[in-house]
Amino acid sequence: MPSYRAETNWPKPLPSAGDFGTPLVVSTATGKPKPWVTGEVAGTCVDSQDHVFIVTRGNLLDNEVIKAVRAPPVIEFDADGNVVAAWGDRGVLPNGIHGCFVDYQDNIWIAGNGDGIVQKYSHSGQLLLQIGTRGVCDNPPANTCGNSGANPLANQSQTLLNQPANMWVDPNPDPVTGQRGSVYIADGYGNHRVVVFSATGTYLRQWGGVAGTVNDPVTDSPALFGAGDGGHPHCVVGGNDNLMYVCDRQNDRIQVFTKVGQLQRVIPVVPGTGQTKGIGGAVGLGAIGSAWDFTFSNDTFQTFMFEADGGNEILHIMDRSAGTILANFGQPGAQAGQFTYLHSVAKDSKGNLYTGETINGRRIQRLTHIECNNGNGVGSGIGNCQ
Repeated sequence: MPSYRAETNWPKPLPSAGDFGTPLVVSTATGKPKPWVTGEVAGTCVDSQDHVFIVTRGNLLDNEVIKAVRAPPVIEFDADGNVVAAWGDRGVLPNGIHGCFVDYQDNIWIAGNGDGIVQKYSHSGQLLLQIGTRGVCDNPPANTCGNSGANPLANQSQTLLNQPANMWVDPNPDPVTGQRGSVYIADGYGNHRVVVFSATGTYLRQWGGVAGTVNDPVTDSPALFGAGDGGHPHCVVGGNDNLMYVCDRQNDRIQVFTKVGQLQRVIPVVPGTGQTKGIGGAVGLGAIGSAWDFTFSNDTFQTFMFEADGGNEILHIMDRSAGTILANFGQPGAQAGQFTYLHSVAKDSKGNLYTGETINGRRIQRLTHIECNNGNGVGSGIGNCQ
């Protein structure tokens, strides 16, 4: 079983105004450049060199505005937690920046749950591709951005999105076109679908739709996603088993599909957290849900899933094959290893995990992989315990 330690000195202190091409702003009290503050950390992702990227919302609190400046929207850390690059234009990036993904060519993909676009950037921050139209969403006839659960005309556009939460890019040939780089988008804050585009941004296919009342996450409204506004679906992740794992956050489940949208199984996370029934049929907490984001372990079989449950502020270690929770890490709180609005999780090549927190959390944490025990003794973390 993988084991983790929360790091208290990662990342290192952030730079200040004037660094990495940002405007110089000097405090009239200290006489020093004002430090960066990220605001909410809306996504975490890792490149092929184990550099960690975060996408930040820059929504400073009133008291922070006085003494600090907004950090750039995209920040890159090296493995030691030092900032090595920062970039991004908030006037071009999606509104409500949300989620990031590094593809097999080390390009950075960014979505926005306050907008209708997904963007692809080079590693250094050059805009390469945009899917959708900024400020225009798949919600006819007005095409305003927002929950389309009650709109039968929505969830259908082949050019527009509606508040996409996240994305995953396939390094393997598409099952229909045979081309690499298909983009799977969790089009889930306004719409309620997974929609797939080619590497050049051409519509390929979609699946999903608006679920009815879900009391039992395994049996009710299969292959559909929660009707509420809040990321349903909230994540989409491709597995080595050639299947797509999709977070239906409100309904406390991860639904597993083929790459053409055929439902294979449903993995419940913590029923009773969102809108589903809890223990003994108790009414759910209504805490948005338990299926927020996840990443697989590094072994070829992908033995484990590390699932970010922001409804309960816990990182679950799950058995991918059985779909069961094996262990938990964390609890609600603001100390190292605790979480407040645990929103995203990413993993490096050594099995270390990086979590992002939004709302009142507003930080990234590193959980260092320290040991494992797969039933054959304690190892060095190079086997399926990653």
